[in-house]
Amino acid sequence: MGKIALLLGPARAPFLLLTPACVVLGVATAYWDVGTISPVQALLVLFGALSAHVSVNAFNEFFDYKSGLDAKTSRTPFSGGSGTLLANPQLVGAALVLSISSLAIAGAIGIYLAWIRGWMLLPIGVFGLILVVSYTTWCTRSPLLCLMAPGIGFGLLMVLGTHFSLTGSYSWTAFVASLVPTFLVSDLLLLNQFPDVEPDKTVGRKHFPMTMGVRRASLLYGALLMLAYVSIVVGVMLGLLPVMSLVALATLGVAFMAYRRARQHAASVPGLIPALAMNVAVNISTPPLVALGLFLG
Repeated sequence: MGKIALLLGPARAPFLLLTPACVVLGVATAYWDVGTISPVQALLVLFGALSAHVSVNAFNEFFDYKSGLDAKTSRTPFSGGSGTLLANPQLVGAALVLSISSLAIAGAIGIYLAWIRGWMLLPIGVFGLILVVSYTTWCTRSPLLCLMAPGIGFGLLMVLGTHFSLTGSYSWTAFVASLVPTFLVSDLLLLNQFPDVEPDKTVGRKHFPMTMGVRRASLLYGALLMLAYVSIVVGVMLGLLPVMSLVALATLGVAFMAYRRARQHAASVPGLIPALAMNVAVNISTPPLVALGLFLG
């Protein structure tokens, strides 16, 4: 039991809240389009998405330990990994088993959902599994891929995949809604890279805070925040999202404070921590608020 509890570290259990925040948006677009959903299938989708999230987290912890990055990173409550493997190196093999088994569970659930809903779910599922496996070892070597991959995984793939799993089809409403977590989650990982610029250089990573510098990267952070909220407004203007979805703009004030703090303290890890916290809050609250608007209609 003690070993299982310690594996919550590589799984990064506190950060798994991001998954239901994104899945509920796909559930809401499905409800908006067809008027009813299967709670059992929705829970199955959530379990599959959580398994994929655990897998990418555990792979990240495993490879960061093996590369030596763990020993060089100055951890914050929101970035730098859990440090579990550094403190408990005997768990390295167990972390790899966790990552592979979680990936297998996610894949099996995806195959089952494709069987009952249609083969058009497979491209999203396969792409998602590829992202899980390749994120740490490949995507983090390219600034553009490093920026885009998290948002695509939690936004486009997770929301559209959830929607299709519950309806058997795709929709423009689901696509527009998925843009919100796409921009926000990419921004989440972008800001989390600010404290790790120097350690990441030593293991061959390349991301925009490294190539642009943190001051210029903070402007990119602000632009992605703006695009997330613009997506909501444009979706409402096009009639793809209900007016009630504008309730998600309630997080705009927190997002602005996070951006202002990131601009002022881009090069100071202690000063950046409040921005990291606000960034997490925006990510786990904005997509569910868009979903609330869809449920209320």
